[in-house]
Amino acid sequence: MLPTTATASAPPPLPAPAPGEPHAALFLALGYMRLPELLACWRVCRLLGEAVAGDTLLWRRVAVEPPLSNRVTDEILVKLTARAEGTLRSLHLVGCFRVSDAGLLRVVEQNPCVTELYVPTCTGLTGDGVVKIVQLLHEHKGNIDRLRLNGISRMSKHHLDVIMSLMSKGNPQVQQDRSPLFYNHRAREVLNTNDERPIDVDVCPLCTNVRLVFDCTKDDCRKVKHSLLRCRGCYFCITRCEKCGGCISSEDRTEADLACSDFMCLDCWLTHPKCSTCNRPYCERHENLMVPLSMPGQFSCQRCAELSASLESQEDGY
Repeated sequence: MLPTTATASAPPPLPAPAPGEPHAALFLALGYMRLPELLACWRVCRLLGEAVAGDTLLWRRVAVEPPLSNRVTDEILVKLTARAEGTLRSLHLVGCFRVSDAGLLRVVEQNPCVTELYVPTCTGLTGDGVVKIVQLLHEHKGNIDRLRLNGISRMSKHHLDVIMSLMSKGNPQVQQDRSPLFYNHRAREVLNTNDERPIDVDVCPLCTNVRLVFDCTKDDCRKVKHSLLRCRGCYFCITRCEKCGGCISSEDRTEADLACSDFMCLDCWLTHPKCSTCNRPYCERHENLMVPLSMPGQFSCQRCAELSASLESQEDGY
């Protein structure tokens, strides 16, 4: 006797994986994993290891970030990028101080089609080494259009001019972007992948060093036409507000004192909650250092909290 509900058109269920084998969905997720997760899956089992090591598409974009940056050497980087089999397009190295000019040059020689090269705070690299790498890509008809060089050692204006010239010859669409760059702690500490400029650094008009050069967010300062009078410069030459990114006068630095090591203009300082004891605020990235008090909405800074605890212990000793 036939069942009352028709089941002939229902799709058959997916076959269950054999015992000990990874689910098929896990293979689809490999393309969305970062480098640490890929390396972990590589060591899980034979099937996943073969899938990770054998798929060149997984290695077309390699991003090495802390804490893995401290362990990557020239040899390790060459082995990792060799998995792309010459198809590497994007290489992000953040704080890889053990990577040298020679090691990065070997990687580029094996992958001449790189279009993005991010090496911020890789202190083992130099300006001369970066010029050789860009020149090699230019000779191989490469079209590199994005470089991030903040923190590279011994980088000069000459290096920057040569790099920009080579990039423009290889890709006519690449031109030095003069759009303003506004300061915030994310631009200084974290790689900003939304920045569309071909090169992140510029020559500071005040100290002439090659660094991140910030424009002022204040309308009055941006209206100044004379370049020497405009408050445009690197972080070391012009103090910036951690909140709005505007310049800070010497008077503001004296009056707008913070409970942390950063700086804030007086306008932003007035809008932030203050320590109940010393009347000093924290900037947004140090708000986790606030010590809440019993009264709602009030807090104490760490310095005042430690001083209060020290006084209480002294009173208990008498």
